[in-house]
Amino acid sequence: MGDTPDLDLISDLPQSIIESILTRLPIVEAVRTSILSSKWRYRWATLTHLAFDEKCVTSTNDRTLVENKLINFITRALFLHQGPIHKFQLCTSFLTSCPDIDQWILFLSRKDIKELVLELDENEWIRVPSCLFNCKKLTRLELSRCELDPPSTFKGFSFLKSLKLYQVYVASDAIESVIISCPLLESLSLSYIDSLTLNIRSPNLKYLCLEGEFKDICLENTPLLIAMSVAMYMTEDIAEHMEQSSSCNFIKFLGGAPHLERLIGRIYFTKYLTVGDDPGRLPIKYINLKIIELYQVSFEDMKEILVVLRLITNSPNLKELQISSSSNTPAAMEATDLDFWEKECPSHCIFGRLKVVKMTEMSGVPHEMEFIKFLLENSPVLEVMSIAPCSFVTEGRLNMLIELVRFRRASPRAEILFIQN
Repeated sequence: MGDTPDLDLISDLPQSIIESILTRLPIVEAVRTSILSSKWRYRWATLTHLAFDEKCVTSTNDRTLVENKLINFITRALFLHQGPIHKFQLCTSFLTSCPDIDQWILFLSRKDIKELVLELDENEWIRVPSCLFNCKKLTRLELSRCELDPPSTFKGFSFLKSLKLYQVYVASDAIESVIISCPLLESLSLSYIDSLTLNIRSPNLKYLCLEGEFKDICLENTPLLIAMSVAMYMTEDIAEHMEQSSSCNFIKFLGGAPHLERLIGRIYFTKYLTVGDDPGRLPIKYINLKIIELYQVSFEDMKEILVVLRLITNSPNLKELQISSSSNTPAAMEATDLDFWEKECPSHCIFGRLKVVKMTEMSGVPHEMEFIKFLLENSPVLEVMSIAPCSFVTEGRLNMLIELVRFRRASPRAEILFIQN
């Protein structure tokens, strides 16, 4: 029997299989496949998605050594690369004031880059080079811990659909200019961007996330917005600015989002909406709004309660409501203005689709209990109302539970869950 030649299964793999394998490997492992055979040599260099981090080099206690190795690895990988690069991601805490980043972005701007993600060290921010604004085919841009200053010649990212900025220093007029010059923008996230007065004009925007010290926000042209998450951080300057404001924040912020489907309002959100003149009867109905989550609502502030009431009573298709309270002061415990509920609650209000209510951090103060009573009396299809008291409420839990079970329920199926832990 003659000898059979040795089979080289690795080299005989179809090109499509080789490419599929390479796309699933970390970049450092993909580069190492060049030693497998001549057929694999530099096949990684045609990858269109490149992701770099500290794992690309051997870790040591010498920070400078790791930084130099990482810079050399990325520079060599880009130098050897062939063809377009559609996605470039760099996540590292080792590169500080690295001039090589400018050169990499310049290189990428000539490679038809579509997705660019930079997550850099929090100790020393970099200034984004102007060549970034020459990446005309960008569809996704994520920047962390850097300074952004668009040049006067910047005309916009015509194809950008997703923009995420985290701890980015940028002027109000600059970020407004970037937003309005991205006509296809669908997702916008601004986190820890402080003291901005922001006017958002983005006709195709669908998803919005805001977190930081914002002085003033106006959604002027966001007709397609369907999901929003907002967290407002308060400083003395912002508080003073809010006290002096007369325009209605509720209308400025939520008046431009008629098609909202989900709203998440975190710290100080309801407080922010109380600022300005009372809008009275709202000129808008949130027909599509099905999920509302509001955190740290003060049930000792009648203006905040009114904001919550106006929001939910103008959301006829609301299905899920979650509210956490922050009412534990003596003033909240001794509320005397309980006639508020007869004056402000519309007698004809019915939450015809509300099925789930979650109330957390409850103290059992009068206005909290009146709010729960209002929901139970006007929610005919309610299935579950869960109530979790805040940790410091111990002695009053039994009284709270006794009062809850006495409330009339419009829904015969409504179940009250009193969550102890």
